[in-house]
Amino acid sequence: MRRPYGLFLITGPTGSGKTRTGISILGELSRPEVNVLTVEDPVEYEIPGITQVQVNPQAGVKFADVLRAFLRQDPDIIMVGEIRDSETAKIATEAALTGHLVIATLHTNDAPSSATRLMDLGVDPANVSAALLGVLAQRLVRRPCPACSVERAPTEAELRGLHATAAELPMVRTGPGCPACSGTGCRGRTGVHELLEVDDDLRALISRRAPPGELAAHAATRGLASLREDGIAKIRAGQTTPAEIIALISEA
Repeated sequence: MRRPYGLFLITGPTGSGKTRTGISILGELSRPEVNVLTVEDPVEYEIPGITQVQVNPQAGVKFADVLRAFLRQDPDIIMVGEIRDSETAKIATEAALTGHLVIATLHTNDAPSSATRLMDLGVDPANVSAALLGVLAQRLVRRPCPACSVERAPTEAELRGLHATAAELPMVRTGPGCPACSGTGCRGRTGVHELLEVDDDLRALISRRAPPGELAAHAATRGLASLREDGIAKIRAGQTTPAEIIALISEA
């Protein structure tokens, strides 16, 4: 977030909170002397002091068109609501390589797949490796209801579904449902995250188009916690339930 230039991606399916995370980043970075521009579809959250543009394909106003216009306005930070096509991917990457911090969302299941996705969209591997700062993959999961949830030992089926052991996950928190949670046993949501930080070794792997599995294996040696691992950590902390993380693993 504090880097002066480069590309930072936020990934996940529709409804996983990507836009909210991007807007939260801008809220941290926005100052009167910083020129922040966003292109979104639609503009979901309005932020004072930031120029926000909504695309309108029917009127010929597309992500790539707005990005080109942005680059003539000397921006410091650009947020791209979604990288959907080759043209947008290339312009966003080039902007990151020419002195701008670009924050963008992308549809991939996990963080290591994002570099491959950009290359599939036609971005040169050397440009991806040079521009990419990091990738945050995320999902939203439900929290146990604070009124009715209790701690218990996980079932064998839950441990199998989570690919976990009893030593790794001795207790879980779930609820039978009550009026406070409308009988669901859950109330509120939290995020499960996977943060991939790009180092020199990872840049070398990306530049030779290494597959996502190889990128993930290298990142794991540097401390990358996968979505599953972060989910299990949040189950241990009582912040979500086994059913929510099992559904996340099945989806991925």
